[in-house]
Amino acid sequence: MSRGALQPSQQKLAEKLTILNDRGIGMLTRIYNIKKACGDPKAKPSYLIDKNLESAVKFIVRKFPAIETRNNNVIYFFYPCIRLEFQSMFNDHVCELLNTVDACQVFFDITVNFDLTKNYLDLVVTYTNLMMLLSRIEERKAIIGLYNYAHEMTHGSSDREYPRLGQMIVDYENPLKKMMEEFVPHGKSLQDALVSLQMVYPRRNLSADQWRNAQLLSLISAPSTMLNPAQSDTMPCEYLSLDTMEKWIVFGFILCHAALSSDPAALSLWKLALQSSSCLCLFRDEVFHIHKSAEDLFVNIPYNDVDVGSMHRERRKFLRSALKELATVLADQPGLLGPKALFVFMALSFARDEIIWLLRHADNIQKKSTDDFIDKHIAELIFYMEELRAHVRKYGPVMQRYYVQYLSGFDAVVLNELVQNLSVCPEDESIIMSSFVNTMTSLSVKQVEDGEVFDFRGLRLDWFRLQAYTSVSKASLGLADHRELGKMMNTIIFHTKMVDSLVEMLVETSDVSMFCFYSRAFEKMFQQCLELPSQSRYSISFPLLCTHFMSCTHELCPEERHHIGDRSLSLCNMFLDEMAKQARNLITDICTEQCTLSDQLLPKHCAKTISQAVNKKSKKQTGKKGEPEREKPGVESMRKNRLLVTNLDKLHTALSELCFSINYVPNMMVWEHTFTPREYLTSHLEIRFTKSIVGMTMYNQATQEIAKPSELLTSVRAYMTVLQSIENYVQIDITRVFNNVLLQQTQHLDSHGEPTITSLYTNWYLETLLRQVSNGHIAYFPAMKAFVNLPTENELTFNAEEYSDISEMRSLSELLGPYGMKFLSESLMWHISSQVAELKKLVVDNVEVLTQMRTSFDKPDHMAALFKRLTSVDSVLKRMTIIGVILSFRSLAQEALRDVLSCHIPFLVSSVEDFKDHIPRETDMKVAMNVYELSSAAGLPCEIDPALVVALSSQKSENISPEEEYKIACLLMVFVAVSMPTLASNVMSQYSPAIEGHCNNIHCLAKAINQIAAALFTIHKGSIEDRLKEFLALASSSLLKIGQETDKSTTRNRESVYLLLDMIVQESPFLTMDLLESCFPYVLLRNAYHAVYKQSVSSSA
Repeated sequence: MSRGALQPSQQKLAEKLTILNDRGIGMLTRIYNIKKACGDPKAKPSYLIDKNLESAVKFIVRKFPAIETRNNNVIYFFYPCIRLEFQSMFNDHVCELLNTVDACQVFFDITVNFDLTKNYLDLVVTYTNLMMLLSRIEERKAIIGLYNYAHEMTHGSSDREYPRLGQMIVDYENPLKKMMEEFVPHGKSLQDALVSLQMVYPRRNLSADQWRNAQLLSLISAPSTMLNPAQSDTMPCEYLSLDTMEKWIVFGFILCHAALSSDPAALSLWKLALQSSSCLCLFRDEVFHIHKSAEDLFVNIPYNDVDVGSMHRERRKFLRSALKELATVLADQPGLLGPKALFVFMALSFARDEIIWLLRHADNIQKKSTDDFIDKHIAELIFYMEELRAHVRKYGPVMQRYYVQYLSGFDAVVLNELVQNLSVCPEDESIIMSSFVNTMTSLSVKQVEDGEVFDFRGLRLDWFRLQAYTSVSKASLGLADHRELGKMMNTIIFHTKMVDSLVEMLVETSDVSMFCFYSRAFEKMFQQCLELPSQSRYSISFPLLCTHFMSCTHELCPEERHHIGDRSLSLCNMFLDEMAKQARNLITDICTEQCTLSDQLLPKHCAKTISQAVNKKSKKQTGKKGEPEREKPGVESMRKNRLLVTNLDKLHTALSELCFSINYVPNMMVWEHTFTPREYLTSHLEIRFTKSIVGMTMYNQATQEIAKPSELLTSVRAYMTVLQSIENYVQIDITRVFNNVLLQQTQHLDSHGEPTITSLYTNWYLETLLRQVSNGHIAYFPAMKAFVNLPTENELTFNAEEYSDISEMRSLSELLGPYGMKFLSESLMWHISSQVAELKKLVVDNVEVLTQMRTSFDKPDHMAALFKRLTSVDSVLKRMTIIGVILSFRSLAQEALRDVLSCHIPFLVSSVEDFKDHIPRETDMKVAMNVYELSSAAGLPCEIDPALVVALSSQKSENISPEEEYKIACLLMVFVAVSMPTLASNVMSQYSPAIEGHCNNIHCLAKAINQIAAALFTIHKGSIEDRLKEFLALASSSLLKIGQETDKSTTRNRESVYLLLDMIVQESPFLTMDLLESCFPYVLLRNAYHAVYKQSVSSSA
């Protein structure tokens, strides 16, 4: 090689090292993906598993690398995952560069020309790893051979690189042995570079006790020097990855193994590296087992097989406390990030090395029984790493401001002095160093304040070039003779990175994207973290790690971006979902405990206490001796000492820890997707709250059992109280959860199509309670404003009063709200409309008789004869009674709704009430109905029930004219009026003053008659008042007739039936007592009241 060819400026060592290292990583990425694809049955190329090609593949592998053209069974295919030219060209360029380095006799010292030495060692290791990884692809001969055949069939000739590549594949069957031979000429340069690590590696590879004694990474160990900038002669070496150095040492000394026998320093480094790890990373999750390979390759070179697990365990333990202290101090005083930035990146690098070491060894070590490879506290270390990273990102401008001043005010001055004091400084080197000084001198704080974007990549590359120029043999300015210049420039390079490359520095020192390729171990660590309550507060670190994954991709393999991106998204989603589920389960357990405590305060539980108190006063002995005394509510809050921890305490502690994690970051970006941890919790709380509310109704369709509304309301309030307390832990809008869930519960079905408490309670009241009323097992007691069980042979499984009294109906209104109560009303009205439809059919069957009776009410004999011709009289009264019962229940519900709304929105309710009460009589009926609808929604009673009008309006038949419909409505009222006397013969028709009604619920006829008449004649635009007057005339005439009857069986409860007329008038807004007096003598009503009260007293006596 001529002397001109050895000019350092012409060799472009810096540029070649930079490009080849980058290309090497790209090639590793592609070969790694090929290996994984070939090893995965699902992703394996089809031609490797195609039975038709099996014989051809075997033939090619057997003859490899020879070319045999006689076999014509090879089918054309294209496999895009590998480019033969890339592989062979990369090898050529690496070999050429290594030869150039040897020829130039380059000086390597990691403490002086850091970039040059690091890139050189990186290239050697990358090249070695590439050849080793290629040799691990079992199908490599088949792939390359098939590619060459396809090329030959397509282009008529073999690929020009195939012979060399084929021979290389054969030669590198055992890559390490082949490379040991290949690197003999490069041994001197490689040994010099590796031995320079003796100033760095041993002091980095220390035990935890040595770190602790040196108070490593502590900012508060020496308060007086806290503001002093962290300095070192080997700045970039301080945060250089320990894992990287071990790879350099192990692979480097395997290639130049002769140095281990001749150089004690080399042997010392080798032993120390072997004592630190059992396996090294080739690429991602592909590992190299050091000790086994050392035994195979070397015979006489000793090493000590020591237990490395405990040493690394103690390191992680120390780093947890050290990083916690560092993060806490910097959070309080972020200004220290300026002078102590080196500490931050050292801490990140140390922690990253230990985490990656554990991940790699836990997955590959054979000693699975030892606890040294299972760290349940790893999440805490990762969390403090993420916290430091967050501080650097957040306070980047603070660091920029500090180091801009440092570069211009100190570094530029010192470098200028060093340059001035150089005895020899060639022109090229002088120009470069002058540009360094000028660049730093021109910096100012104003640039930071103005948000100017800094870019010192050119300066750093110039320094890399300068290292190459000054490190070759016989350089005019030898860096080996001016070590101070090298150390100063290394420090300056670190300072420039603090200004323009903070993100890149974070990736360099704390990237743990390796977790992407250890998914199973990653998930196992996460589960261990959640299972340990003290570690659950750090569980957010696992989703945060997913933000690292995309940094491991390379532009030479763009197709894997989607695969890695999808994996990062799925893992992040899974972690956040599991965290939210865990928090949800804890909250559910707390809610269950609180519901149990609230249940103890229900009125039903005080009966026994009251009974005991009464018996104690009367000195009665009740109950069995030795029966344990029931604990009173509140006992759980009494503590004998602070060490007593209840289950509720443990749940709250676990919840606060986990919520800290969920609340740690508002959102995170993973592959251009934004994740919001709090939304996961909100979503899970909504789903669980919905299921819990429905579950707490305890509805059993088989037995028709359901929780009392008051008890459900108590449980829901206890649940909501717990959920409201969650806002103390996590910044979520719990009111939004309440609104979403509780509003859905007011509808028939929720957003998932599941039944709600509205549908469950509506179904139960209609199908269970009101059906039993129709069957005569339950009666409505107006005096109690409740439905009450009647004594029957078959006792009911529930007490109707406990579900229908005013307190229960108010609780129901609280739970269902106006929307739910409206749905209940609509369901009730649907049942009424079906009864009215049946009544109309009965009217149609008797239309002729009823028409005659309508005009013959003043002819008693004729009326009697016509009455005998009527059919289904009892059915009419029974159906009207059922309607009355349903309307009475609705009246209870409406009254309860009004009471509840009056408490919550009194001003709005009073405004609606005032609006309703002042509707002018001449107002259009449509307008009036709108007002009535508004009033009804607020629970206010209306003269005309809008819900009933809507329900009955839907019954209009297309085959019947409006006039005929109106006639049927009128005759329906006639039918009811003339049928009323038959009630007197019923034994159950006796009026009871105590309940202010009849046991067979005929007192509900008053409400039914008024409401049905008002609704029907509103629909048919008739006069409600006139039709009710007609009804009153017919009813009074028919009832007066039974006064003349002598048959006691037909007049047994005559007085009780007389009272119905008074009830109808009292219930009606359209009838008056004067009108009743004109039709029916009041003296009869007075005597009837006197008789029923007298009869009640005598029967009770």
